[in-house]
Amino acid sequence: MAEQQSTTDLGFDPNTLREKYREERDKRLRADGNEQYFEVKGDFSHYVDDPYIESRIDRQPLTDHVDVIVVGGGFGGLLTGARLTEAGVGSIRIIEKGGDFGGTWYWNRYPGAACDVESYVYLPLCEELGFVPKEKYTHAPEILAHSRAIGEKFNLYEHACFQTEVEGMQWSEADQHWTVRTNRGDAMTANFVCMANGPLNRPKLPGIEGIDSYKGHTFHTSRWDYAYTGGGPDGGLTKLADRRVGVIGTGATAIQCVPHLARGAKELYVFQRTPSSVDVRANRPTDPEWSASLEPGWQQARMDNFNTLVSGGFADEDLVNDGWTEIIRNLASMVNFRGQTLSPAEVAEKMELADFQKMEQIRSRAEELVNDPNTAESLKPYYRQFCKRPCFNDEYLPAFNQPNVHLIDTQGRGIDKLTAKGIVANGEEVELDCIIFATGFEVGTDYTRRSGYDLIGRDGLSLKEKWADGMKTLHGLQTRGFPNCFIVQSGQSGFTVSFPHAMNEQAKHIAYILGECAKAKAKVVEVTAEGEQAWVEEIIRMSRFSESYQSACTPGYYNNEGKPSQRSKQNGSYGAGPTKFFRLIKAWREEGSMQGLEIR
Repeated sequence: MAEQQSTTDLGFDPNTLREKYREERDKRLRADGNEQYFEVKGDFSHYVDDPYIESRIDRQPLTDHVDVIVVGGGFGGLLTGARLTEAGVGSIRIIEKGGDFGGTWYWNRYPGAACDVESYVYLPLCEELGFVPKEKYTHAPEILAHSRAIGEKFNLYEHACFQTEVEGMQWSEADQHWTVRTNRGDAMTANFVCMANGPLNRPKLPGIEGIDSYKGHTFHTSRWDYAYTGGGPDGGLTKLADRRVGVIGTGATAIQCVPHLARGAKELYVFQRTPSSVDVRANRPTDPEWSASLEPGWQQARMDNFNTLVSGGFADEDLVNDGWTEIIRNLASMVNFRGQTLSPAEVAEKMELADFQKMEQIRSRAEELVNDPNTAESLKPYYRQFCKRPCFNDEYLPAFNQPNVHLIDTQGRGIDKLTAKGIVANGEEVELDCIIFATGFEVGTDYTRRSGYDLIGRDGLSLKEKWADGMKTLHGLQTRGFPNCFIVQSGQSGFTVSFPHAMNEQAKHIAYILGECAKAKAKVVEVTAEGEQAWVEEIIRMSRFSESYQSACTPGYYNNEGKPSQRSKQNGSYGAGPTKFFRLIKAWREEGSMQGLEIR
């Protein structure tokens, strides 16, 4: 009866939409899953070269000793360094492949790049630096500048090693320290190591037939070639005025850069396998009166409020009030189960109907903003809201009204192949002067592949071997057999759409553990076998809450490219959500017994 009422009142038939979602998912299912993307190395290594450094740093190999080595100079590494510095840890060295701090925001300098979570929430340590971003969704140049400011504030430049890639780490039981070897000939040692490589650090390329055949110009969006396009992060791509450009990918990156390419290129061809959900952005400058009114503790309160709302919780006030929190308000208003006695099946049904309603709104927006009905239809996403990361942009959809912009909808099949002259899709060749890969970063591949190195722990055990059948950790941060080693990542930890929030909580947790080791004058901290096993079992148990949802989703990195498995469940984040995870590790610290760890 509830479903019949919804059909009448909401203007759509849930059964019809369910079938449509299934059809669209099935079109995109591939047997190769994550293997459809190949590792960027060898003949393709130029796609990961750094185009932003002006000159190579020449230095002698280092064989010195520091207290802590942190791998990765993005927000994860910066937050870890900052919280360890606050805790009084001595010498901290950050090793970073790029030429400066910034991580993802060092690499992502494509035109239009900006955060998609409110910047007052997303940018970490704003209050500690006395900083308020100049826009609600600030752009990449300001984010990169803020990253550098964090490094300066916490004196993290002093021991930093830039333009340096870790090639391996090995634990010495006799010396009770780690040796870290790099591509610069370094063999430095440290009492503790923290791997903060980040979830988005290694570009991925699709394994398209003939990808090595194309003779025109190519680059990946994370290594934007302004020498070829002209312009800068604000656009003005004047060198493309006489060129035919193809973009492969329609995710968050393409959503931001396509409007600039549309204004600059003679002809722009956007090759789409799956459309993104594109909602209202409504960016605006920061109100100076609001900024001046902020009181101590404002950012943590705002972060907590946002995280509670986007994780499905309730708050008396929505401080952020944007597209992310509107999604949850929509779900909550439909379910409205507080004070009611609803079965889990009834809650799930109401949540599904609310999701249908929101996605109908997203699809209607495509109709309203795109003039050509066929193009508008192709740009409509047919899947649940959180099957893929939602996007927010006010220029992407209208860009397809320009006569020089062409959407090549492959109906879920993807590109056929590349030729010497261009791209073949739907059986037809499009000749192009330039192909831009907006294909994102590796997410679901093995951790050691994404990090670019392996660890050798006690008794010669490698991390790749240890995690061959899935991650094994306590709280996602430590794994047995690898003493004094911490891993800042989302696997078996708390995942939130504002990932720096999660990394901040992890950094505070690491700082606490190292502080307790210092108090006890302990040299080694390691997970117990029992603590690790119990946490793995908890992760798998909690993953069952989202199992059916993810299985029904169109393929993407959220569901291991349409192939959720026992291993992907084990590698997933804490199923009860980030708010409960943050409370859990805070309670663990307050309890004080270091349960699940042994220190000596």
